[in-house]
Amino acid sequence: MAALHRSTIVCDVEGLAPDLAALDALARVQLGARRAGLELQLRHASPELRGLLAFTALDEVLPVEPGGEAEEREQGLGVEEEGEFHDPPA
Repeated sequence: MAALHRSTIVCDVEGLAPDLAALDALARVQLGARRAGLELQLRHASPELRGLLAFTALDEVLPVEPGGEAEEREQGLGVEEEGEFHDPPA
């Protein structure tokens, strides 16, 4: 059985607002691409957009093109503060 070769569509998202409307649009484009047997890869994603993709776990289905400056890469989001749920914020 021959392996299918998927073509990649590179989508330049430089200047795209990092908001839920943008994520919705990108997810819909990704769905259409997958249905057509294509892969979508994002290029020039801002640190804010990368963070939002990671926060919503969409970074697993909307991959960002590797490369770029090290300071542009976002660290994974995590819990920075410990405390009880009922504790008021300090």
